[in-house]
Amino acid sequence: MKPELTSTKPHYAILDGLRGVAALMVVAFHIFEANATSHLDQVINHGYLAVDFFFLLSGFVVGYAYDDRWYKMSIKEFLMRRLVRLQPMVIMGMIVGAIGFYFQDSILWPNIHDVPVWKTILVMFIGFTILPLPLSMDIRGWTEMYPLNGPAWSLFYEYIVNILYGIGLRKLSNKALGVLVLLAAAALVHFAVTSPGGDVIGGWSLEPVQMRTGITRVLFPFFAGLLLSRTVQLSKIKNAFLLCSLSVIAVLSIPRIGGSEHLWMNGLYDSLSIILIFPLIVYLGASGEVKGKYGSLICKFFGDISYPLYITHYPIIYIYTAWVASNKVPLSEAWPTGIVVFLTCITLSYACLKLYDEPVRKWLTRKLLVKSTKQAAVQLKPGY
Repeated sequence: MKPELTSTKPHYAILDGLRGVAALMVVAFHIFEANATSHLDQVINHGYLAVDFFFLLSGFVVGYAYDDRWYKMSIKEFLMRRLVRLQPMVIMGMIVGAIGFYFQDSILWPNIHDVPVWKTILVMFIGFTILPLPLSMDIRGWTEMYPLNGPAWSLFYEYIVNILYGIGLRKLSNKALGVLVLLAAAALVHFAVTSPGGDVIGGWSLEPVQMRTGITRVLFPFFAGLLLSRTVQLSKIKNAFLLCSLSVIAVLSIPRIGGSEHLWMNGLYDSLSIILIFPLIVYLGASGEVKGKYGSLICKFFGDISYPLYITHYPIIYIYTAWVASNKVPLSEAWPTGIVVFLTCITLSYACLKLYDEPVRKWLTRKLLVKSTKQAAVQLKPGY
C-alpha cells in the first residue's frame, strides 16, 4: 500500500499507477467470475495474482519509505503509520459490505435473510478490527474470515508481514533477507505445483489449508519487494508505465495453462510470475519516469483509487454475482450490467477516497502521528 514518503525522496509515480492497473484488473476478474463454471474457463484467468503483485509492491514501498528512518522512528510509530494508512478503508469496506448484505438474495446463499441484524452488525464491528472471524460466525456460507467483504483477508496478512518487519525482520542483513526470500520462493513453488487446484488461489479462511495458502502467498512477495528496494540499481527506462501496465494486464489475462490434466503447469506459471515477472515489472516501473501532464494525472488517479477500489468493490460484486446466479444470466447478456458494475465500483472508490479516506487519514495524522513524532524528537538523545 502507498507509504508516507519523506520529502527528500523521489516518488515512484509509476508504481502508484501500476497498483491502480492491478486493482482495476481485480474488479474485472471478479465480474467475469460470476459467469465462470470453474477456474479453467474464467475470463482474465489469472486475475487473482494481482494480490501477490500488491504484496510485492507493498514490500518494495515499505522498505523504500521506512528502512532509513528507524534511527528516529519507534516500532509504535511505524505501526501507527501503517494503521492510519490502511485501517480507515478497512472500516469503510465493512460498512459497505454490511449495507449490501441484504441485497444479495440468491440461490448461492439461500439462508442469508435468516441472519439477524444484530449478528450482521457484530460481524461488521469485528471486521473493523481486522481480527479474522471463526467459521462459526460465517454468516454467508463461503467460509470467509470476513463474510461482509471477502478481499479483506489480504489486509490481515498485510498487517502480519508489516508487524514482522517492524518488530525485527527489518534488521536482517541483505544476505539473511536473501536466504529468507529463497526459502519462501521454494515454498511458493512447491505449494503452487502441488496444490489441488493447480494455482495459488486462497487465503480467505481460518481453515488450516487456507491459512497456509495465505502465509505462503504473502511471505515471498513482501520480503522479495523489501530486498528489491534495498539492492536494486535503477536504470532509465523509456515508456515504462505503458510497458509495465501491458505486462501486468498480460500476466493476469493469460488463459489457464495445462487444463485439468496438467494442473502443475498452471501452478508453475503462477509461481514463476510471482517470483520472476512481477519483480521485473516493479524494477522497470521504479526505473521509469512519468513525463507529461496527462501521464502524471493518470498515475496519480490510478494510485489514489487503487486501495479504496480493492477494499470496497466486492460487496457490489456479491450483488452482481447473486443476480447472475439467480437469473442464470449468460455472459452474452450480462456484460452491459457488468460494465455498469465496473464503473460503479470506480465511482464508489473515488467517493470513499475524497469524502472519507483522505479527510480521516489527515485528521488521524494530525492527532496521532504529528504528536508522537514531536514527542519522540524530544526524547531522542542528540546524535541518536
